[in-house]
Amino acid sequence: MKVKVTPSNLTRRVIEIPPSKSMAHRAIVCASLAKGKSVITNLDYSVDIQTTLDGMKKLGAKIQQFDDYVVIEGIEDLTQIQDTTIECNESGSTLRFFIPIFSLTNKKITFTGTKRLMERPQDIYKQIFDEQGLSFSQDEEKIEIEGSIKSKKYKLLGNVSSQFISGLLFSLPLLKTDSIIEIEPPFESRSYVDLTCQMMKNFGVDAYFLSDTTLHIPGNQSYVAKDTKVEGDYSQLGFYAVLGALLGPLDCVGLNTRSLQGDKQIVSILKSMGTEVDVLEDGYRFHKTDLKGCTIDLNNCPDLGPILSTCASYATGVTEIMNAGRLRIKESDRIKAMEEELHKCGVDFKSTKDTITIHGPSMFECHEQLHGHNDHRIVMALAIAATNAAQPIVIDDAQAIKKSYPGFFEDLASLGIQVEKIDD
Repeated sequence: MKVKVTPSNLTRRVIEIPPSKSMAHRAIVCASLAKGKSVITNLDYSVDIQTTLDGMKKLGAKIQQFDDYVVIEGIEDLTQIQDTTIECNESGSTLRFFIPIFSLTNKKITFTGTKRLMERPQDIYKQIFDEQGLSFSQDEEKIEIEGSIKSKKYKLLGNVSSQFISGLLFSLPLLKTDSIIEIEPPFESRSYVDLTCQMMKNFGVDAYFLSDTTLHIPGNQSYVAKDTKVEGDYSQLGFYAVLGALLGPLDCVGLNTRSLQGDKQIVSILKSMGTEVDVLEDGYRFHKTDLKGCTIDLNNCPDLGPILSTCASYATGVTEIMNAGRLRIKESDRIKAMEEELHKCGVDFKSTKDTITIHGPSMFECHEQLHGHNDHRIVMALAIAATNAAQPIVIDDAQAIKKSYPGFFEDLASLGIQVEKIDD
């Protein structure tokens, strides 16, 4: 699918931010591991979330799906799994959360995926499985594991995906004895680990920091069923926050302003670029701004990289985006993708392995089709860029938004932005 986005003024100035994908994954996992029945509300059935739901059904959770909520009856016995082939589609969170959890079945499990998922590094888990005498193999089509992880002291690098730490955190409390996870600095994306601990605690399971880099996980615990409402998603807020800075004012509501989500940094980053931001009862108002370049650290909020590249393209002066290297191993190489597409729009964009430098502002004159790189965040970042461009812009691979935010273009159009879907 392609979309044509025509520069437009906002005719409606309030947007309800969709539920957090990160928190939804965590709530589904915890509820599925809990004894009893939980109701998870404020859910958006993106491909990633449906993938996690389908995987937990295979593990033994009984899940009823309704329009925007699910009822989950937790798994009684992990060893009673019937279907041992688990499709993870393109969801890195699903795969990395599942590997330690499904190991507890003590059965041979095959994980499959689509597009780049099986190319994404899983060395942390391979090393753990090898050290414990368990089976772990990976090729272009699948990952196969066999054998249960054990209670022990784990040592993990802190500059790799926090999803590995979260996967262990979900699993280790179910073992009989205590475990420790020591994280070698620098500890990147700690906010995601905090979200995992927060959700686990909500379901009656403790894991806590002994120091800034050491986690203690008591064993012999059980998840307890709990009704949970998924909070709004700060990574999705990023797109509308930048839209507000370009065309606002725009009220973004449905958020927990005390959230632990790392992507909440979008608020402080836009303030540092000159945006006036009002705090509302359940969100923020972002005012139209003459944006100024600044230095941005993505250490704790890598998912904001694409939309901040868009934002920097409209800012006067130099924007330096640091600690961006993990963007290269997402659904696409997000640095390369944004560099290629924004160059088509006349943006002065330079990069190294780990940094992005953008000199602005750009006039955003683009006379060729933009490529979405089959990456939901690239498509959405380019769409927001197009709302303030010099002429309409066509973006291909637009169907990639289904991964995290299937209603994005409808929501964008509801604000007055002209969006035309073009079927291939």
